[in-house]
Amino acid sequence: MMSSKRLDPAGAVIHSTADVRDSFLGGWTEIGARTSFVESSLGDYSYVVNDAEIIYTEIGRFCSIAAHTRINPGQHPLHKAALHHFTYRSAQFDMGPDDEAFFEWRRSNRVVLGHDVWVGHGVVIQGGVSIGSGAAVGSGAVVTRDVEPFSVVAGVPARPIRQRFNDDVIAGLLELSWWNWPHEEIHAALDDFRSMDARQFLEMYMDRRVTLSV
Repeated sequence: MMSSKRLDPAGAVIHSTADVRDSFLGGWTEIGARTSFVESSLGDYSYVVNDAEIIYTEIGRFCSIAAHTRINPGQHPLHKAALHHFTYRSAQFDMGPDDEAFFEWRRSNRVVLGHDVWVGHGVVIQGGVSIGSGAAVGSGAVVTRDVEPFSVVAGVPARPIRQRFNDDVIAGLLELSWWNWPHEEIHAALDDFRSMDARQFLEMYMDRRVTLSV
């Protein structure tokens, strides 16, 4: 079905039921229904669908994040005698102030997504993980380790399935970095994005020999 939705080039479209706090949202972005987005950043053109929970995460441009995803979910202290959160949410139990050092550790253990990353439905990405540009994460995966650019991963825990392209195409796309082009240039290249495969696109635009114009 064709969409009549129009996004905002100056900022984000945020659903009325979403909870966005202490975050940066770029232009042409969208936060879906019932999504929690806390102390994170969303690069230009990226979007998050409904019922996602994202905290302490840096998301690049043109990322596609499906529904019911969890990025950087809460961690419990496996190395300590007690797992329960009374040890760091102590005020709730009338045991004194909360453990600020624990929460600072959580903030520092950020997730980083590159550009044009696709995160499938129901994915969980654990704290401290980096996902390279152009990578795709299959639905239901639990990502516990870094993901290479332009790779496809799936499973529990997530494991590499294949590369999207061969090494020279991957290197070319990373060098081309089309995701950093101005909006007008991306608009001008739209027909080629639609009709060409990745190698053809590289041959057309590498070295920027073609003058782009809308």
